[in-house]
Formats: sequence, C-alpha cells, structure tokens
Amino acid sequence: MIVKKIEWTDVFAANCYFYIDETSKHGFIIDPSGKADELLNIIRQNGWTIEKMLLTHSHLDHIGAAPKLLQALNIEIFGLKSSKEYLSNKDLAAHFTDKEVIKNLVPLKDGDSISLTANPNIQLKIIATAGHTIDSAVYYDKQNNIAFTGDTIFANGIGRTDIEGSGGNYAALMTSIKEKIFTLPDNTVLYPGHGAQTSVKNEKSNF
Repeated sequence: MIVKKIEWTDVFAANCYFYIDETSKHGFIIDPSGKADELLNIIRQNGWTIEKMLLTHSHLDHIGAAPKLLQALNIEIFGLKSSKEYLSNKDLAAHFTDKEVIKNLVPLKDGDSISLTANPNIQLKIIATAGHTIDSAVYYDKQNNIAFTGDTIFANGIGRTDIEGSGGNYAALMTSIKEKIFTLPDNTVLYPGHGAQTSVKNEKSNF
C-alpha cells in the first residue's frame, strides 16, 4: 500500500492522505483539506483512480477541497453518521465549518468497514473516537497496521476539545484514545490530521 501525505501549511494547515493499492492503483483520499486543483494534478500524474473520499471529522480544514473533488472525480464521500448531524445543525461548528460544504455524505457507523472495489481485500474499519468533535473517527487497516487518526491524536499530542460548536469533550477524548486507539497493536502506524506520523507504542509511552 502507498500512503502519500499532502501537507498544506497555509490557510488549510492540515494533512490530506492518499491511500493507494499499488497493484490496481485504486485507492482512497482521506481528509481533502484544500487546494483541489493540486490534489487532482497529483491523482492524474500518478495514474490513480480514487474510489472513495473519507472524513475523519467535519472541520473545514479537513474538508475544504471536498466539493470540487467530489464533482471532478464523481465519487461518494463517507463519514460517521454523526457527521450528517454536524454538517446540518446550525448550532454545531458555527464558525469552524461551512455546513453547506457537504450535503450528500454517506453515513457509516462505528465498526463498519469500507473496501476498494478494485481490491476488496483492502479494507478500512471506521472507529468512532468522539472527543475532538462529535463526529471524530479513525480509519484502521488491520492487515497493514495503519490508522488514520484525524485530530483525535497526534505525535506527542491530542486534539483540542475547546473549539466552539464542535461538541468537544475532554473526558470522551481520553476514553476514545485509551479504549479505541491504545488497544490497537503497538506497531500500528498512526497518520494524524496534523504533523508527523507516530505509532501506538510511541504515544502510549508518552501519554
């Protein structure tokens, strides 16, 4: 599997990931933060086919390029069911997310798996990790020991819980980290929404 991180450092200071099957060149795009045209160029230059778009949560710095990409690639976007609530509720994400950005999100529930059509053996399990936002989630590939963690946990850090309108909850975040991330194998590589990659083992030792 290919993991390609695209890290923007300007207005949309966040990580976007391509997760690509080397054999079929089909894959996922995770958290398309911004600069849709540049992301499309990367896809074309590599000859990739993006089958699905996945969200770890609905903050604008992780979904800014989603509308243009969805139209250009003619694909569906997936996230936790609570993301639909988040994006449609005027009292949530009042200043941090444009609720009109995404209207047709395909809802998943905790424990669901999503696979590539070109290679059904490539599967990501969605794990609900409420705390940073009400709709925070991790995408976990057990076969390859990889997890995309969004803003739930970073290298030597954790997500904020004080962002107005996000439904953040510190106690819930701690529970998500301890019971859902730290119970993954120690050698699981964690790819966060900001900053460098880390591992379950590293974060447990630093917690």
